[in-house]
Amino acid sequence: MPDVKARDAKLIQYLNEAHVKERQLEQALEAHIAMTELTTYRKRLREHLTETKRHAREVERRIKQLGGEAEGITGLVQGAAGRVQSAAARGAALAQGQVHMVRGTSEQEKMLKNAKTEFQSEAEEIGTYTSIEALAKLVGDRDTEQLAKAILREEKRMAGFLEKLIPRLTQAVGKAEIPAAERNGGRRRSTSRRRSGTRRTGGTSRARTSSRSGSSRTTSRSGTSRRTTARSGSTARSGSTSRSGSTSRSGSSPRSGSPRRTSARSGSSARGSSARRASASSARSK
Repeated sequence: MPDVKARDAKLIQYLNEAHVKERQLEQALEAHIAMTELTTYRKRLREHLTETKRHAREVERRIKQLGGEAEGITGLVQGAAGRVQSAAARGAALAQGQVHMVRGTSEQEKMLKNAKTEFQSEAEEIGTYTSIEALAKLVGDRDTEQLAKAILREEKRMAGFLEKLIPRLTQAVGKAEIPAAERNGGRRRSTSRRRSGTRRTGGTSRARTSSRSGSSRTTSRSGTSRRTTARSGSTARSGSTSRSGSTSRSGSSPRSGSPRRTSARSGSSARGSSARRASASSARSK
Protein backbone atom coordinates (compact mmCIF):
# COMPACT_ATOMS: atom_id res chain seq x y z
CA MET A 1 0.00 0.00 0.00
CA PRO A 2 1.27 3.48 -0.76
CA ASP A 3 2.60 5.60 2.06
CA VAL A 4 0.22 8.17 3.53
CA LYS A 5 1.35 11.75 4.02
CA ALA A 6 1.50 13.04 7.57
CA ARG A 7 -1.33 15.48 7.01
CA ASP A 8 -3.61 12.78 5.58
CA ALA A 9 -2.65 10.35 8.34
CA LYS A 10 -3.73 12.83 10.98
CA LEU A 11 -6.99 13.52 9.15
CA ILE A 12 -7.66 9.78 8.85
CA GLN A 13 -7.03 9.41 12.56
CA TYR A 14 -9.59 12.09 13.45
CA LEU A 15 -12.08 10.84 10.87
CA ASN A 16 -11.78 7.32 12.28
CA GLU A 17 -12.57 8.62 15.74
CA ALA A 18 -15.66 10.28 14.31
CA HIS A 19 -16.62 7.12 12.41
CA VAL A 20 -16.39 4.92 15.51
CA LYS A 21 -18.51 7.41 17.45
CA GLU A 22 -21.16 7.47 14.72
CA ARG A 23 -21.41 3.65 14.79
CA GLN A 24 -21.72 3.64 18.56
CA LEU A 25 -24.45 6.26 18.40
CA GLU A 26 -26.41 4.15 15.93
CA GLN A 27 -26.74 1.34 18.47
CA ALA A 28 -27.72 3.73 21.28
CA LEU A 29 -30.31 5.58 19.18
CA GLU A 30 -32.01 2.34 18.13
CA ALA A 31 -32.33 1.34 21.79
CA HIS A 32 -33.56 4.81 22.81
CA ILE A 33 -36.21 4.90 20.08
CA ALA A 34 -37.69 1.64 21.40
CA MET A 35 -37.90 3.18 24.89
CA THR A 36 -39.31 6.59 23.98
CA GLU A 37 -43.02 7.29 24.49
CA LEU A 38 -43.01 11.00 23.67
CA THR A 39 -44.05 11.30 20.02
CA THR A 40 -42.05 14.40 19.08
CA TYR A 41 -38.94 13.04 20.81
CA ARG A 42 -39.21 9.64 19.13
CA LYS A 43 -39.68 11.27 15.72
CA ARG A 44 -36.57 13.41 16.18
CA LEU A 45 -34.53 10.39 17.28
CA ARG A 46 -35.52 8.53 14.12
CA GLU A 47 -34.52 11.50 12.00
CA HIS A 48 -31.17 11.72 13.74
CA LEU A 49 -30.61 7.98 13.40
CA THR A 50 -30.95 8.44 9.63
CA GLU A 51 -28.50 11.37 9.79
CA THR A 52 -26.07 9.34 11.92
CA LYS A 53 -25.99 6.44 9.45
CA ARG A 54 -25.36 8.88 6.62
CA HIS A 55 -22.59 10.57 8.58
CA ALA A 56 -20.90 7.21 9.11
CA ARG A 57 -21.06 6.40 5.37
CA GLU A 58 -19.74 9.82 4.34
CA VAL A 59 -16.87 9.71 6.84
CA GLU A 60 -15.96 6.17 5.81
CA ARG A 61 -15.93 7.24 2.16
CA ARG A 62 -13.63 10.18 2.94
CA ILE A 63 -11.27 7.96 4.91
CA LYS A 64 -10.90 5.67 1.89
CA GLN A 65 -10.36 8.68 -0.43
CA LEU A 66 -7.46 9.73 1.79
CA GLY A 67 -5.94 6.23 1.56
CA GLY A 68 -7.13 4.83 4.87
CA GLU A 69 -9.58 2.22 6.11
CA ALA A 70 -12.55 2.68 8.39
CA GLU A 71 -11.31 0.01 10.83
CA GLY A 72 -8.04 1.81 11.43
CA ILE A 73 -5.34 3.96 9.84
CA THR A 74 -3.38 2.39 6.95
CA GLY A 75 0.33 2.29 7.68
CA LEU A 76 -0.12 3.23 11.33
CA VAL A 77 -2.59 0.64 12.63
CA GLN A 78 -2.64 -2.94 11.34
CA GLY A 79 -5.84 -4.14 9.70
CA ALA A 80 -6.47 -6.90 12.22
CA ALA A 81 -5.99 -4.54 15.13
CA GLY A 82 -8.34 -2.08 13.49
CA ARG A 83 -11.02 -4.73 13.03
CA VAL A 84 -10.69 -5.78 16.67
CA GLN A 85 -11.04 -2.14 17.73
CA SER A 86 -14.15 -1.71 15.58
CA ALA A 87 -15.75 -4.94 16.90
CA ALA A 88 -15.02 -3.89 20.48
CA ALA A 89 -16.61 -0.52 19.84
CA ARG A 90 -19.75 -2.12 18.40
CA GLY A 91 -19.95 -4.53 21.34
CA ALA A 92 -19.60 -1.67 23.81
CA ALA A 93 -22.35 0.27 22.04
CA LEU A 94 -24.70 -2.72 22.10
CA ALA A 95 -24.05 -3.30 25.80
CA GLN A 96 -24.60 0.36 26.50
CA GLY A 97 -27.97 0.24 24.75
CA GLN A 98 -29.04 -2.74 26.84
CA VAL A 99 -28.03 -0.97 30.03
CA HIS A 100 -30.08 2.06 29.00
CA MET A 101 -33.16 -0.17 28.69
CA VAL A 102 -33.26 -0.87 32.44
CA ARG A 103 -32.09 2.39 33.99
CA GLY A 104 -34.35 4.93 35.67
CA THR A 105 -37.17 4.69 38.21
CA SER A 106 -39.93 5.62 35.73
CA GLU A 107 -40.55 5.92 32.00
CA GLN A 108 -40.07 9.69 32.24
CA GLU A 109 -36.72 9.27 33.98
CA LYS A 110 -35.53 6.72 31.42
CA MET A 111 -36.21 9.22 28.65
CA LEU A 112 -34.47 11.95 30.65
CA LYS A 113 -31.35 9.83 31.19
CA ASN A 114 -31.31 8.89 27.50
CA ALA A 115 -31.60 12.53 26.48
CA LYS A 116 -28.68 13.49 28.73
CA THR A 117 -26.57 10.66 27.29
CA GLU A 118 -27.45 11.76 23.75
CA PHE A 119 -26.60 15.36 24.62
CA GLN A 120 -23.22 14.20 25.90
CA SER A 121 -22.61 12.21 22.70
CA GLU A 122 -23.56 15.22 20.57
CA ALA A 123 -21.14 17.41 22.52
CA GLU A 124 -18.35 14.89 21.87
CA GLU A 125 -19.21 14.74 18.17
CA ILE A 126 -19.32 18.53 17.94
CA GLY A 127 -15.84 18.64 19.45
CA THR A 128 -14.56 15.96 17.05
CA TYR A 129 -15.93 17.55 13.87
CA THR A 130 -14.84 21.03 14.98
CA SER A 131 -11.32 19.64 15.29
CA ILE A 132 -11.52 17.92 11.87
CA GLU A 133 -12.78 21.13 10.22
CA ALA A 134 -9.95 23.19 11.74
CA LEU A 135 -7.26 20.66 10.78
CA ALA A 136 -8.58 20.28 7.23
CA LYS A 137 -8.60 24.05 6.83
CA LEU A 138 -5.02 24.24 8.11
CA VAL A 139 -3.67 21.67 5.62
CA GLY A 140 -5.82 22.90 2.75
CA ASP A 141 -8.11 19.85 2.46
CA ARG A 142 -11.22 21.57 1.16
CA ASP A 143 -13.31 18.39 0.76
CA THR A 144 -12.76 17.20 4.33
CA GLU A 145 -13.39 20.71 5.63
CA GLN A 146 -16.75 20.97 3.86
CA LEU A 147 -17.77 17.49 5.00
CA ALA A 148 -16.96 18.27 8.63
CA LYS A 149 -18.80 21.59 8.43
CA ALA A 150 -21.97 19.99 7.01
CA ILE A 151 -22.03 17.23 9.64
CA LEU A 152 -21.23 19.73 12.38
CA ARG A 153 -24.28 21.78 11.44
CA GLU A 154 -26.59 18.77 11.91
CA GLU A 155 -24.95 17.72 15.18
CA LYS A 156 -25.44 21.22 16.60
CA ARG A 157 -29.10 21.20 15.54
CA MET A 158 -29.64 17.90 17.40
CA ALA A 159 -27.82 19.24 20.45
CA GLY A 160 -30.07 22.31 20.43
CA PHE A 161 -33.15 20.10 20.32
CA LEU A 162 -31.92 18.06 23.30
CA GLU A 163 -30.98 21.18 25.24
CA LYS A 164 -34.58 22.37 25.06
CA LEU A 165 -36.00 18.88 25.68
CA ILE A 166 -34.08 18.08 28.88
CA PRO A 167 -35.89 20.70 31.05
CA ARG A 168 -39.27 19.43 29.81
CA LEU A 169 -38.39 15.83 30.60
CA THR A 170 -37.08 16.87 34.03
CA GLN A 171 -40.40 18.57 34.80
CA ALA A 172 -42.24 15.41 33.71
CA VAL A 173 -40.11 13.35 36.12
CA GLY A 174 -40.84 15.80 38.94
CA LYS A 175 -44.59 15.71 38.33
CA ALA A 176 -44.61 11.90 38.10
CA GLU A 177 -42.53 11.22 41.21
CA ILE A 178 -42.92 14.23 43.53
CA PRO A 179 -46.25 15.11 45.21
CA ALA A 180 -47.75 18.43 44.15
CA ALA A 181 -47.55 19.77 47.73
CA GLU A 182 -43.74 19.35 47.67
CA ARG A 183 -43.19 21.14 44.36
CA ASN A 184 -42.31 24.83 44.45
CA GLY A 185 -44.18 25.43 41.23
CA GLY A 186 -47.43 24.23 42.82
CA ARG A 187 -47.03 26.59 45.78
CA ARG A 188 -46.28 29.51 43.51
CA ARG A 189 -49.39 28.81 41.46
CA SER A 190 -51.52 28.61 44.61
CA THR A 191 -50.08 31.88 45.87
CA SER A 192 -50.74 33.50 42.52
CA ARG A 193 -54.35 32.29 42.58
CA ARG A 194 -54.82 33.67 46.09
CA ARG A 195 -53.33 36.99 45.06
CA SER A 196 -55.49 37.20 41.98
CA GLY A 197 -58.56 36.35 44.10
CA THR A 198 -57.62 39.10 46.56
CA ARG A 199 -57.24 41.55 43.71
CA ARG A 200 -60.65 40.58 42.34
CA THR A 201 -62.25 40.93 45.80
CA GLY A 202 -60.57 44.29 46.30
CA GLY A 203 -61.76 45.42 42.90
CA THR A 204 -65.32 44.37 43.74
CA SER A 205 -65.17 46.20 47.09
CA ARG A 206 -63.84 49.31 45.41
CA ALA A 207 -66.58 49.08 42.79
CA ARG A 208 -69.24 48.73 45.49
CA THR A 209 -67.78 51.63 47.48
CA SER A 210 -67.70 53.77 44.37
CA SER A 211 -71.29 52.79 43.63
CA ARG A 212 -72.39 53.72 47.13
CA SER A 213 -70.48 56.97 47.01
CA GLY A 214 -72.08 57.74 43.67
CA SER A 215 -75.52 57.01 45.15
CA SER A 216 -74.79 59.27 48.14
CA ARG A 217 -73.66 62.04 45.84
CA THR A 218 -76.77 61.60 43.71
CA THR A 219 -79.02 61.72 46.78
CA SER A 220 -77.19 64.77 48.09
CA ARG A 221 -77.50 66.49 44.76
CA SER A 222 -81.21 65.61 44.61
CA GLY A 223 -81.77 67.01 48.12
CA THR A 224 -79.90 70.17 47.25
CA SER A 225 -81.95 70.52 44.12
CA ARG A 226 -85.17 70.15 46.11
CA ARG A 227 -84.04 72.74 48.67
CA THR A 228 -82.99 75.09 45.93
CA THR A 229 -86.36 74.63 44.22
CA ALA A 230 -88.18 75.24 47.50
CA ARG A 231 -86.18 78.40 48.15
CA SER A 232 -86.76 79.60 44.63
CA GLY A 233 -90.50 78.99 44.99
CA SER A 234 -90.65 80.86 48.32
CA THR A 235 -88.70 83.75 46.95
CA ALA A 236 -90.88 83.90 43.90
CA ARG A 237 -94.07 83.82 45.97
CA SER A 238 -92.90 86.41 48.50
CA GLY A 239 -91.51 88.59 45.77
CA SER A 240 -94.76 88.46 43.88
CA THR A 241 -96.76 89.29 47.02
CA SER A 242 -94.57 92.21 47.99
CA ARG A 243 -94.54 93.55 44.51
CA SER A 244 -98.32 93.26 44.15
CA GLY A 245 -98.82 94.90 47.55
CA SER A 246 -96.53 97.73 46.67
CA THR A 247 -98.28 98.19 43.42
CA SER A 248 -101.72 98.41 45.05
CA ARG A 249 -100.55 100.94 47.64
CA SER A 250 -98.64 103.02 45.20
CA GLY A 251 -101.48 102.72 42.73
CA SER A 252 -104.16 103.99 45.21
CA SER A 253 -102.11 106.90 46.56
CA PRO A 254 -101.66 109.06 43.50
CA ARG A 255 -105.09 108.58 42.03
CA SER A 256 -107.65 108.87 44.87
CA GLY A 257 -105.85 109.24 48.15
CA SER A 258 -104.05 112.53 47.49
CA PRO A 259 -107.09 114.79 46.62
CA ARG A 260 -109.16 113.61 49.62
CA ARG A 261 -106.31 114.16 52.07
CA THR A 262 -105.68 117.60 50.65
CA SER A 263 -109.36 118.57 51.01
CA ALA A 264 -109.50 117.36 54.60
CA ARG A 265 -106.43 119.35 55.48
CA SER A 266 -107.90 122.53 53.88
CA GLY A 267 -111.21 122.17 55.84
CA SER A 268 -109.39 121.77 59.15
CA SER A 269 -107.26 124.79 58.49
CA ALA A 270 -110.35 127.00 57.69
CA ARG A 271 -112.21 125.94 60.81
CA GLY A 272 -109.21 126.65 62.96
CA SER A 273 -108.89 130.20 61.57
CA SER A 274 -112.61 130.93 62.22
CA ALA A 275 -112.27 129.77 65.82
CA ARG A 276 -109.29 132.02 66.41
CA ARG A 277 -111.07 135.06 65.00
CA ALA A 278 -114.15 134.38 67.15
CA SER A 279 -112.03 134.18 70.30
CA ALA A 280 -110.32 137.43 69.41
CA SER A 281 -113.66 139.27 68.91
CA SER A 282 -114.94 138.05 72.31
CA ALA A 283 -111.86 139.36 74.00
CA ARG A 284 -112.20 142.85 72.48
CA SER A 285 -115.89 143.21 73.51
CA LYS A 286 -115.07 142.49 77.08
